[in-house]
Amino acid sequence: MTTSSAELRPILSRSVAAQVTEELRRAILSGTLAPGRQFSLREIAGMLNVSFIPVREALRSLESEGLVVIRPGRSTMVAPLDLDDLHAIYRLRRQVEPELARRSCLLLTVDQLDRLERGVTEFGDESLGMDAIYDSHVQFHLTLLAPAATDWDIRVLTMLWRAAERYVRIGFGLLDVDPHEHERREQAHADLITAFRKRDPDLASQAIYDHLARNEQTARTALDAYRDDAADRSDSPPSDAARLR
Repeated sequence: MTTSSAELRPILSRSVAAQVTEELRRAILSGTLAPGRQFSLREIAGMLNVSFIPVREALRSLESEGLVVIRPGRSTMVAPLDLDDLHAIYRLRRQVEPELARRSCLLLTVDQLDRLERGVTEFGDESLGMDAIYDSHVQFHLTLLAPAATDWDIRVLTMLWRAAERYVRIGFGLLDVDPHEHERREQAHADLITAFRKRDPDLASQAIYDHLARNEQTARTALDAYRDDAADRSDSPPSDAARLR
């Protein structure tokens, strides 16, 4: 049976909406668009030099990821940072990732573990920016768990990792001034590989659980500091630079 041309659509390059979604997500996760920042559809369309339609589609996607709050008839807002949300994100991660670790530690090959071990040096590279470090971080955890993960596991984890990213970036961004932080970050991930090499499901599961617990605590501490700093800024009189803006 032949297939008519009407049954298949031509493959197009990445849509404008997808590009707008990616750029807005990047700006929110990096803090360029700060938590609580309000903006209109017109403002974002103007900044990105696109029409309203792809911006509206992008905002709906980002709302489903918990990154923006769309208020009908009013401006859109970058989702505020919230301790309850942070705890919920990590509570869900602790339910999914340790269970996957139990099975994945038995499925990863020695070659895969060796490649992961060589890659952890990137976490100790002070010359890399947070974008590169976080991309490597996500890829590391995905590779560590992928042998036991279904497509749905990966979809859920991707959503949770994106939701956690803002908190993690703030937390580890504050720690970057510590000269030992990059070394500690590298060692923390090397320890995960060591645990997985033991081929002990209980050990691998506990290692992932403890890793997540430490990251959540780091993010919580950072969020407290972030809030205190924001409060100090709001209580202080505007600087000369601020008056000029």
